[in-house]
Parts: sequence; structure tokens; C-alpha cells
Amino acid sequence: MKPATAIKNGEIKDYKYVYISQTKSLTSSTGASINGQYYSTSKSVNPRDVITGILAKQGYILIPELKDDISRKTLIINYGESGRRNTGLGGYTIEVTIQFISSTTNSLICSCTAEGQGSTEADDIREAITRCLNKIITNE
Repeated sequence: MKPATAIKNGEIKDYKYVYISQTKSLTSSTGASINGQYYSTSKSVNPRDVITGILAKQGYILIPELKDDISRKTLIINYGESGRRNTGLGGYTIEVTIQFISSTTNSLICSCTAEGQGSTEADDIREAITRCLNKIITNE
């Protein structure tokens, strides 16, 4: 996989609160035939939940709505899938981009892009988000 990349115009550690846009859950499945019997497993992921969990572990507080009294300490976080790349033999990676925006100036504080590859699309997204946020958090 390609290395995760980040653009930094500021430090997210200067902020305490995060507001994360709603995202839709994705459910994906994988399966295999063994001795004529088909076995499958389904996995779900909601990108917002993964981002929330990682940032909460770092001490950030998720707020349900933007508030003027704490706007100087609030980051708006946007998530999007930014591409797919074929890796051969029918495999592919999913790339995600996450933006951290100042809620007072609407300027880009930082952003990261990473790809993930697992056994399902849900795994791909979870891995990509984790790699992306680790790039931002560990390189501060």
C-alpha cells in the first residue's frame, strides 16, 4: 500500500472538541466454498464511529452540534472516500481523505489521505481511517 500522507497548516492538539459530519454505514461480505458448502461473513463500518473512537482515545470530545462559545477550540471533521486502486488478482484498496477544519475560520488545519486493504470493504475503510489518523496523530 502507498504510505499515508498529510498536509499540516496547524496543530490539532490546539483544539479540544470535534464535530464530525454524519456518515452512512457500509456493510460488506466475503465468502468461500469449502467442500461444496458456502460460508460467508458480513462486516459493517460507520466511518464516523471509527474516527470518533480514535479521536476520543486521544482525549478529543465529540460534540453533537457546533456551538459559538467553544468554536475557537472546535475542529470540524470531514470524511470522504477518495479513490480505489487495483492491486492485481482482483484485489483493490480503498483510499480515504479526512479534513480537519477550524470552526471559526473555516480554514484547513490539516488533512490526511491513506488507503486500506482487508478481506471486506468494511475492513478496507477501517484500516484506511486508522492509518490516516495515525499519520496525523503520531507526526504531531
